[in-house]
Amino acid sequence: MAQFDYFVVFAEMRTGSNFLEANLNALDGLACHGEAFNPHFIGYPTSESILDVTQADRDDQPKRLLRAIKKTPDLSGFRYFHDHDPRVFDEMIDDLKCAKIILTRNPVESYVSWKIAQATGQWKLTDAKARKGAKAQFDEDEFSAHLSALQAFQVTLLNRLQVSGQTAFYVAYEDLQNLDVMNGLAAWLGVDDRLEGLDKKLKVQNPNALSEKVSNYDQMSEALAAVDQFNLTRTPNFEPRRGAAAPTYVACSHAPLLYLPIRGGGQDPVVAWLKALDRSYGGKPVTKQSQNDLREWMRGHPGHRSFSVLRHPLKRAHTVFCHRILNTGQGGYGGIRTMLIKRYKITLPIDPADPGFGKVEHRAAFVQFLAFLKPNLAGQTAIRVDPDWASQAKIVEGFAEFVLPDHLIRQESLDAELLQLAETVGVKDVAPLSSPPAFGDVTLADIYDAEIEKLARAAYARDYLMFGFEDWVPT
Repeated sequence: MAQFDYFVVFAEMRTGSNFLEANLNALDGLACHGEAFNPHFIGYPTSESILDVTQADRDDQPKRLLRAIKKTPDLSGFRYFHDHDPRVFDEMIDDLKCAKIILTRNPVESYVSWKIAQATGQWKLTDAKARKGAKAQFDEDEFSAHLSALQAFQVTLLNRLQVSGQTAFYVAYEDLQNLDVMNGLAAWLGVDDRLEGLDKKLKVQNPNALSEKVSNYDQMSEALAAVDQFNLTRTPNFEPRRGAAAPTYVACSHAPLLYLPIRGGGQDPVVAWLKALDRSYGGKPVTKQSQNDLREWMRGHPGHRSFSVLRHPLKRAHTVFCHRILNTGQGGYGGIRTMLIKRYKITLPIDPADPGFGKVEHRAAFVQFLAFLKPNLAGQTAIRVDPDWASQAKIVEGFAEFVLPDHLIRQESLDAELLQLAETVGVKDVAPLSSPPAFGDVTLADIYDAEIEKLARAAYARDYLMFGFEDWVPT
């Protein structure tokens, strides 16, 4: 029984896909039908149909063409670029009976080749005598967009193949001139025929060095020098994904306001504010709802606004430390506290009210906790990444699985923005925001210094970067 029903060549313009297709079509048992799902034409610019499916038929029902390709006696396929009809992408990428060939090329080379083809109008070359010459004009913004699109599509392909447990056959532009690789591809596709030689009709259009093909080569070199080829500036992120925690969302019964809390230890003043707001109308907010319940609430509250509150990572970490780690009473994490003492050697008092545990001891323990958070958030400890200290960036990403917040309010401007938000949805006479009670006598301002800020930045590098947090300022 054949391993595959059909194949797709994932490629881009100027990657050598025409040459690859010519060699595939030279093999008995294989048939490649061009850019079958190009939105501007079907198969080739001059074609009217593929396997009796017209372009109009395909545009109306793209999966009709996909079914026709699957049913051919030969193993048939097509070339698919990142901007081709997206309606067939999910079906073919998840289909284990669809063979995936991924053709890649140095993006600078493909960009320059594309610019030359645009300038000359020559997209294929079968006779060197007919070659039209021109130089590419490098445009930094245009190339950046070109590179971003290619990289995003390649990441999507890789991820979808990984999660579905599939393997693709990768071919680099340089591999196209290797007869053994082409015959290896034939073997992988499951056909018996082999090539004795490569296609000789299509010719390389621009064989010269890049310096000879680009009119502003020095400008291009300077621009490319700033490209982070190895993604050195990326902030590594191995923190576990967080889903949409719908039961924790707080929906007002009267006002069309939906609060998406970012936990961080201690009493949340926003919840108390919402309760006071609803109480003035004879109601109370609802929580512990399913996503279906919340959708019903949304339908019943047209014009609703969802919001969340961002806190400075260092201030949030200190609040968590006080309420969850130092605290030995209600709300404290007793089990985690014990592990932090025994396994991670954090010096914590038996009784947080112990007069011997002053500012110096508090600071030392908090420094140890911050040092613990960095490997914990990276998934390198046996202790869970608790929602109280999970990065705010991950929590906001989790919101997006259900609803994106209309507003991300900074804690420092919370009073004014809540008042403005209430007025936006027609709610007046809003109660003032109350301050939550502090835990213990030592505040962050009492112990703050450059070392503590540095440790917080190391633990929450992504929050500082994504939300633009500056150093914490004692108030």
